[in-house]
Amino acid sequence: MKCQKCNKPATFHITEMTDDSPVELHLCEKHAKLYLHQNPGPVFQEAPESEVVPVVSLAETTQDLMELDFQSCPMCGISFQEFRKSGRLGCPNDYNAFRQQLMPLLLSIHGETEHVGKRPARFGRTDYRNVLIRLRRELDDAVSIEDYERASRLRDRIKQIDQP
Repeated sequence: MKCQKCNKPATFHITEMTDDSPVELHLCEKHAKLYLHQNPGPVFQEAPESEVVPVVSLAETTQDLMELDFQSCPMCGISFQEFRKSGRLGCPNDYNAFRQQLMPLLLSIHGETEHVGKRPARFGRTDYRNVLIRLRRELDDAVSIEDYERASRLRDRIKQIDQP
């Protein structure tokens, strides 16, 4: 997603409640800083002592984010900061290396944390690829030994499986 003010990638997604309707903003780091400095946070009323929630300081949050940014995958070496900048992981092991941070992200983006995938409607089973690979190898072998009758039967069977 791109920043609403420029063409840089949006790294900050802000949702503000104005007149009971949410307003979503997608901003790059530069424009998010400008927006946050121009629009200071809401003024909170003091809550009774029983409802006071401990506030995490900005320094603690920044320190946690810095530690997270420098966490890296042991296989490909990509850091979480590099992933946040590019939006792309380096290898399949990154899903395990950054599991704790990726799960909420995947859930919010896709609504699921497991990929279900799709399969062609023309096939009831997913093992058709293995069958096609095997048949094509047999076809190559039949042609190489000049068994053209067998090759034509294999060719017809491949066409039958591969048709929509």
